[in-house]
Amino acid sequence: AAGDAQANAQAVKMLETVGIPGERFDEYPHQFSGGMKQRVVIAMALACSPELLLADEPTTALDVTIQAQVLEMIAKLKQNFNTSMIMITHNLGVVAEVCDDLAVIYAGEIVELGSKEAIFDHASHPYTRGLFGAVPTLAEEKDRLNPISGLPPDPSNLPVGCHFNPRCPLAIDPCRNEKIALSEIEPGHFCRCIRVAGLER
Repeated sequence: AAGDAQANAQAVKMLETVGIPGERFDEYPHQFSGGMKQRVVIAMALACSPELLLADEPTTALDVTIQAQVLEMIAKLKQNFNTSMIMITHNLGVVAEVCDDLAVIYAGEIVELGSKEAIFDHASHPYTRGLFGAVPTLAEEKDRLNPISGLPPDPSNLPVGCHFNPRCPLAIDPCRNEKIALSEIEPGHFCRCIRVAGLER
C-alpha cells in the first residue's frame, strides 16, 4: 500500500511536470487527446531519470506553448540529473533551443557534424544549406520558400556515390561515382562533401 501510494504520487508529479493535471493519473488512454498521450509517454521516459534520453520528435503534434514547456522540462532534466540526450527532429527551432552538437543526416548517413554554433553559423553541406534555405524568416520578405529540388531517394535503391548527388547543385562526376568520406573542414566541424572540403579532382 505504501509502495502504491508512492507510485501514485510519482505519477501525479510527472504528469504535472508535462502539463497534465495530476488528478487524471488514473484515467484511460482513450480519455486523452493525441498531444496529451504524447506528453504521458514523455513523462514515463523521464520518470526513471535516465542517463541517456532518446527523444524521437518529442514535440510533434504539440502546440507551441506546450512544446516550449516540454523542451524547458527536458532541458531542466538534463541539467539537474546530468542526463545526456539524443534528439531526432526535423525542427531546426527545437535544435537551436536544446541541442549542443548537431548531426545532419540524409538517406541514413551523416552529411555534416559539429557544434550547433558551427553548423548554424557555417552550414556547409549542400543539403544542410538547403534545409536552412527552406526555413521562413521574419528578417526578409519572400513570396515563396526555397525548397530543395527533387525528392528523397528510395532507401532500398540509394544513388551511387554521395546519396545527395541527384539533388545537389554542386555535384560533379566523383560525387556520382565514389563514396564520400566525412572530412574535417574546421576544428570539430565535419562535412561529407568533396566540393566543400576542397577535395574535388
